[in-house]
Amino acid sequence: MKGRLIALDHIGDREAAALMVDGQVEDLFLETDQPAPGTIYRAIVERPMKGQGGMFLRTPDGSAFVRQVKGLAPGQTLLVQVTGYAEPGKAIPVTHKVLFKSRYAIVTPDAPGINVSRRIKDDDAREELLAVAHEIMDAGESFGLILRSSCEGADADEIADDIAAMADLAGQVMGDSTGDAEVLVEGDGPHLLAWREWTDKAEIDSADGSFERHGILDVLDGLTIRDVPLGGHASMAVEPTRALVAVDVNTGGDTSPAAGLKANLAAVKDLPRQLRLRGLGGQIVIDPAPTAKKDRRQIESALRSALKRDSVETVFVGWTPLGHIELQRKRDRLSLSEVLT
Repeated sequence: MKGRLIALDHIGDREAAALMVDGQVEDLFLETDQPAPGTIYRAIVERPMKGQGGMFLRTPDGSAFVRQVKGLAPGQTLLVQVTGYAEPGKAIPVTHKVLFKSRYAIVTPDAPGINVSRRIKDDDAREELLAVAHEIMDAGESFGLILRSSCEGADADEIADDIAAMADLAGQVMGDSTGDAEVLVEGDGPHLLAWREWTDKAEIDSADGSFERHGILDVLDGLTIRDVPLGGHASMAVEPTRALVAVDVNTGGDTSPAAGLKANLAAVKDLPRQLRLRGLGGQIVIDPAPTAKKDRRQIESALRSALKRDSVETVFVGWTPLGHIELQRKRDRLSLSEVLT
């Protein structure tokens, strides 16, 4: 089918949401047993991590680790927010720079000022949004505000309500800094994340069984398989290991002179989507199909373009002496294999 569709369903007793664009699954949110990114704790400082410039904290969900904090003593309280999922056996990653994020607005307690997303280019639209924001935010307010790109074309009353709700929540949470370790705000679940992040116009199917009706369950089965077809004879193998995610691009039975370049271009264009749907992050190492060194610039350009459109922060590190490509990808999702087991 053409167009965008958001399917809201459950897998077992877990919430699940999928975004489909022109019949292809583009994004996926699944509920997990771990604290969701965005969760805010009142945490208790336990001990410093020598040489790392961070502290271990106690939270209701276990040990957490925060970087780049100084002047804290054991027993003190600190408001922190979950930034991603913990690797097995490691502490929950958190930050002390807490944000309150919704569909239209992000309230930033540590960064005063009102800003509009740079993606909104129309000057009149920007002025109208600033006027709405200034009506809601107190002139003496120490909190900052970012108006997201989703504000463009949205109803002014809905934007105002969203700003007011986030500002009110921020005021309540930031004023609740004393006491024992406690969860102050739960991270958004898949259905709420879908409303918050997938803001372009789309058909919504929230009736039970939507994943089966739209073939999403079959896609999930395919995502547990290592090999990804790239068209023709080409394929890439995506294999998570303990240290990194290895991606091996193969031309298969295609022996034409351009086979390597074609396979590599197809692989890097689809790789961000595959990593996103599979919930893979950390160090990514790509072993491209054999191709001439002069083709590297074209491959790199296609990869950077694909990463720019991706919703998960990923850094292109570069080429290794062996001709591999290295990426560093934020761990803001849990591996699909862990969620479905």
